[in-house]
Amino acid sequence: MKFSKILAALASVWILVACSNEQNKEATSNTVKTNQDQGALERAKQYPAPVESIIEQGVEIIDTFEAPSGMIGYAGMMRGKPLAIYVTKDKKHAIVGTLIDAEGVNLTVAVMDQLVEGPKQEQVWKELEKSAWVADGSDDAPVVIYTFTDPNCPYCHKFREAADPWIKAGKVQLRHVLVAILRKSSMDKAASILGNNDPEAMMMKHHEQFSQGGVKINQKAVEQGQVRIQLNTNMMQRFGFGATPTSFYKDEEGKIKSVQGMPQGDMLETMMGSPKPE
Repeated sequence: MKFSKILAALASVWILVACSNEQNKEATSNTVKTNQDQGALERAKQYPAPVESIIEQGVEIIDTFEAPSGMIGYAGMMRGKPLAIYVTKDKKHAIVGTLIDAEGVNLTVAVMDQLVEGPKQEQVWKELEKSAWVADGSDDAPVVIYTFTDPNCPYCHKFREAADPWIKAGKVQLRHVLVAILRKSSMDKAASILGNNDPEAMMMKHHEQFSQGGVKINQKAVEQGQVRIQLNTNMMQRFGFGATPTSFYKDEEGKIKSVQGMPQGDMLETMMGSPKPE
């Protein structure tokens, strides 16, 4: 089975086609092909042939690591998702996936967290800090949680209700990164909140009126906020997430973690950093 068939099960590949006039088409095509050939040649000096084949499928190689049985490990990423690659000692074959030892210990997760997930999440956090978000809770709260919120998402609303005791106690500040992915009205509602002169008050009003459809559309605010909503939506998709709520928090060790969907069981208290306030 060719690697491309295996990789198709891991991720979809988007192909972007650009149009040019007939006069420039041939010259452009030749330039692109030359650049691709040069890039492949440079990589061939660094990577075994199986890894080069994987790179051609759209995988970005982040780093290498030691692996058992004389193999070489490559930490990669495709469409925002980590990918572990193990190249055999003869460098003629590559294995993609999780490596398990005789005792059932996962030998991949720790190294991928160190080389891929950790740095990736740090970058995600930095981008979230710079994004257009709406504060929900005290600025002095010791715990900050960024959460992608679609104004039409019932689970986003449930998450906000579940977090309410920590927010009222001043222990947590939610930072809603508003996006528009669920319905046609999501963009106008989200932009009506973010584009308002007082987005925090509008965010609260939206939660209070959620069962009645949330905030009313304010066209002036929509014009002010829609570009930032689209940028937030693009950012979320670039991170590789497609569902709301998707939330980011720091654990006790300061490591950045993400949770997709409504937190279940003990996860809510883990995210909030403390037991539920009385």
